[in-house]
Amino acid sequence: MPDPAASPDAAPPVDHAGGHHGADPNPRGKRLAILTLTALGVVYGDIGTSPLYALRACFKPEYGIAPSPENIYGILSLILWALILVVSVKYIVFVMRADNRGEGGMLAMLALLLRQSDLRWRAVLIAFGLFGAALLYGDGIITPAISVLSAVEGLAVGSDALEPLVVPFTLIILVGLFLAQRVGTSVVGRIFGPITFLWFATIGILGVREILQSPEILFAVHPGYAARFLMTHGTAGFLILGAVVLAVTGAEALYADMGHFGRRPIRLAWFLMVLPALVLNYFGQGALILRDATAAANPFYLLAPRELLYPLTGLATLAAIIASQAMISGAFSLTQQCIQLGYSPRMTITHTSAKEFGQIYIPEVNNALMIGCLLIVLAFRESARLDAAYGIAVTGTFMITTTVFTVVTATRFAWPRWKSAVFFLLFLIVDGSLFGASLLKIWHGGWVPLLVAIALFTLMTSWKRGREILRERVMDMSLPLDTFLEDIARRSPVRVPGTAVFMTSEATGTPVVLLHHLKHNKVLHETVILLSILTDDIPEVPKAQRTRIEALGQGFFRVTSHYGFMEGADVKEVLQQCRDAGVAARPLDTSYYLGREQLIPTRGPWKKHGRSMWIFRKHLFAFMSRNARSATQYFQLPPNRVVELGTQLEF
Repeated sequence: MPDPAASPDAAPPVDHAGGHHGADPNPRGKRLAILTLTALGVVYGDIGTSPLYALRACFKPEYGIAPSPENIYGILSLILWALILVVSVKYIVFVMRADNRGEGGMLAMLALLLRQSDLRWRAVLIAFGLFGAALLYGDGIITPAISVLSAVEGLAVGSDALEPLVVPFTLIILVGLFLAQRVGTSVVGRIFGPITFLWFATIGILGVREILQSPEILFAVHPGYAARFLMTHGTAGFLILGAVVLAVTGAEALYADMGHFGRRPIRLAWFLMVLPALVLNYFGQGALILRDATAAANPFYLLAPRELLYPLTGLATLAAIIASQAMISGAFSLTQQCIQLGYSPRMTITHTSAKEFGQIYIPEVNNALMIGCLLIVLAFRESARLDAAYGIAVTGTFMITTTVFTVVTATRFAWPRWKSAVFFLLFLIVDGSLFGASLLKIWHGGWVPLLVAIALFTLMTSWKRGREILRERVMDMSLPLDTFLEDIARRSPVRVPGTAVFMTSEATGTPVVLLHHLKHNKVLHETVILLSILTDDIPEVPKAQRTRIEALGQGFFRVTSHYGFMEGADVKEVLQQCRDAGVAARPLDTSYYLGREQLIPTRGPWKKHGRSMWIFRKHLFAFMSRNARSATQYFQLPPNRVVELGTQLEF
């Protein structure tokens, strides 16, 4: 029988109202200041470290763009207007409106579409959104590698003798970062905001120092310089967009972390601190290159006075660690949503804070990210060689977000078609240009995030489709519950003291594990609970509306408990609610019955419904099912009170 961890399809989603205990939707005063400062560390760590490598990448020899005054003005104008259009307008003004009960992110937006069964091209849009989520994992592998590597490269700027230490130091920092995940970030997270504030203040001041020496660099704010640059350089100018996009990496984090901080703190932090600091630093770097063309090799670190180079390297490394932490935590949250929405098998989820909502640790994901990051560093060895891989992951996500958000505006926001079309066409041009320029560098490292995304997309869709086929297979083996209860009343099997909990992903019908139990053991407990844990397409379900208990007669009870895709199920809490409702469910007298399938992949569709997968995906699904975390561990059931009954299933 299917386990309850993959049961979002078991029943139509329930549209619960309220109950979200995440961010305050309208913080004020001291609370607003604290949230804004904290958002600096969590939300803006990635985009905040982009000055380490973004402008430098634009003057790489492969582009053939000389650091002349006209080119410097043009590239700075491109960076500025990319920040304004992509981050300020697209994400801050528009995309952050598409919240799912306060939560943001690709899967939260996707859940909005899951509610609409009559949506045209629904399956295509869902697949599109899933691929966008898969690309974020590729981003999660590359961000720590490029951020930490580019920060540590400051050592080589100070002394060529230290260059051989860059890669070993980067590997050591990354290993330490991933090993520290198991203890949680609730303590360290408190200093993320102040450190990031210091980082933005520092890079802004460094930029101002150089701008004061060449104030004419401020003319680059005019978009005409960007347009002239693109028209003058043709193909080379278009390819530069693949480097310009590095200035807007991390923009997706604004939307993904909305549930933790709310719109207002994120918007305030961007307009009051982040955007000004970034613009000042980029323009300061441009002013430095304007004065000394050789500074294009590493303009960020050359902004600093010689005596401050190593302290700046230390601060940059801290900022890179914070940026990496945000991506790692985001991967954990994304995985939890995938599990709850039925796109991933169960994994070990550890809550690292009893007070902070959403702080979790998933060792399987952590280890995979660590191995990926270390391999990336060893393979590329220089941050300058990583920008191609980074650009495709970021711009691919931008394109998908624009597409899915456009559908949301038309179906959920009831925008006029012309308005949705204008938004889509405008940002299709912007995102499409950035993506196209990045895509041309696929053989220079861009294949890395694409390979990761394709692999994860295959895993997610194989798991989802496999569960659907398996669910239909099990439903065919089941009996209508009314028929079963009538048979119990007629046959009067032996009843033994105690309570039996049969966990099932189906809120209807008779669990197959119950049929097997009665067939082999010939007895039933005095109290039988049919427990279904279902995941709705909203972030959280209010406790008062979570559990429904229905008396069926003959000592049977149907218990259905709903959770949001940001929550973890708590069986102990559900049974306590049963006891409060008068159902006999004493912990020491309760046994849990679970089904465990031995899956046998076969060629061709399952005969009755004609649903099928390619044989390699069936074997992949069977492999994931064998290696999924057991329901006993996932739901934290007492192991000495669990009985598992095995079933062989062909599919």
